[in-house]
Amino acid sequence: MADEKSAIQSAAPSSPTHSKEYAIGDSEAVVFDDDDAHEVFKKNTDGVNFRTVGWVRASVIFLKVIFATGVLGIPSAMYSLGAVGGALSVIGWGALNTYTAVVQGDFRNSHPGCHSIADMARVLGGPVLKELTGGLFIIAYVLCTGSGILGVSIGLNALSTHAACSVWWSFLATVVVMATASVRTFHKVGWLTWAGFASIFTAVLIVVIGVTTRDRPASAPSSGPYDFGYHAIAHPTFVAGMTASATIFVSSAGTSAFLPVISEMRQPKDYRKALFTCMAIVNAAYLSFSLVVYKWCGKWVSNPSLGSAGPVIKKVAYGIGLVGLIVSACLYLHVASKYLFVRILRNSKHLQANTVVHWSVWLSCTFGLASLSFILAEAIPIFSYLLALTGSICFAPLAIMLPGWLWIHDHGSWRRGGVAKMAAYYLHFLMIAIGAFLCVGGTYGTVMEIKAAYANGSVGSAFACADNSNSIAH
Repeated sequence: MADEKSAIQSAAPSSPTHSKEYAIGDSEAVVFDDDDAHEVFKKNTDGVNFRTVGWVRASVIFLKVIFATGVLGIPSAMYSLGAVGGALSVIGWGALNTYTAVVQGDFRNSHPGCHSIADMARVLGGPVLKELTGGLFIIAYVLCTGSGILGVSIGLNALSTHAACSVWWSFLATVVVMATASVRTFHKVGWLTWAGFASIFTAVLIVVIGVTTRDRPASAPSSGPYDFGYHAIAHPTFVAGMTASATIFVSSAGTSAFLPVISEMRQPKDYRKALFTCMAIVNAAYLSFSLVVYKWCGKWVSNPSLGSAGPVIKKVAYGIGLVGLIVSACLYLHVASKYLFVRILRNSKHLQANTVVHWSVWLSCTFGLASLSFILAEAIPIFSYLLALTGSICFAPLAIMLPGWLWIHDHGSWRRGGVAKMAAYYLHFLMIAIGAFLCVGGTYGTVMEIKAAYANGSVGSAFACADNSNSIAH
């Protein structure tokens, strides 16, 4: 009977077997699925166990990736678009970015060998598209890391009233970010995200409350009449409108960073729970915070917005929010480094083993990309423009165009379905067109704005020591 049973089992189609294995963490009991043959990281105990993230911790990691430097640039973008246009932009881009994040997660879970957006691109267009997408992914998060480093240097300048050269503050920020990002697993980095999210959320809330207590904006003339600059409906130029739209878009577009986290989740199928929790909080906070700050500051809103409530509140906000800014840059650098690390060591014994090769590759990735981020942060020392450039060049293809193509790839039969299915199918081609327009138009607009800023002297030269926090009179 035993032999007969074995023969039947071997002849039957292979199906995943499950064993219950409970782990403590994230305040949730977790059931492990033993069928991880296609996953990048295996649930082993011989080396580094990357598969330790529960959905609660994943949602906080997602929150910290999204709710970071983006929230500091939205209020100034509101001035270009007006309150109504800005609010619609926050809602529209937030909804679209949430949907494309669902598409990416669903595609990843139906193709579990995909660790990153570049692996998904390989499914669509082979090795060439994979390498192009991978390069774009690294550039995106190196630029994001640069914006985080720039934000930290602004905070240090604000707290010290420009006690040292801005380049030295950026270098110090880079060292701290590089050290924290060198922790190898998202689970261990994850505990920082709780403190980071609480830090930046509290800092922004303090500024929101602070601006409502002033008779006039902190940056406005101290006496006499002045142009407040608040508009419900604004009429921006193409360049200003595209730059503002790209800034708001990028504030919730970093969803491709969620994919490497899924590969380290105990239950990848819990991804949607983490995603919806994150995006609901982020979009509600973006909309409420940015509208209040713009309503009370008008065109006098600071960039980043933590300086909008005067020098005292500015120091308090940066003092509290500094941890959040550091953790944001840490996560961006970790995501970029993890992609490169897996790209180099995938299917190698060194991927999860504590070998010299493992550590050498990992630290080379973090140190190398951190150095590049520092250079870019100093070369483009304008916070909002750095964000907008990241959104238009990198995230328009990664967060709109590619997800549209992913959906079309997995739903090819819909083009011959009913009217509703056909409409859905061809609307995803429209997504690709929207992404292409934002990529070209946003990049053009941002480059023109950067060029104008250098020409009119509103920003200093690259690697300048000048105060970038407006804490001292120029």
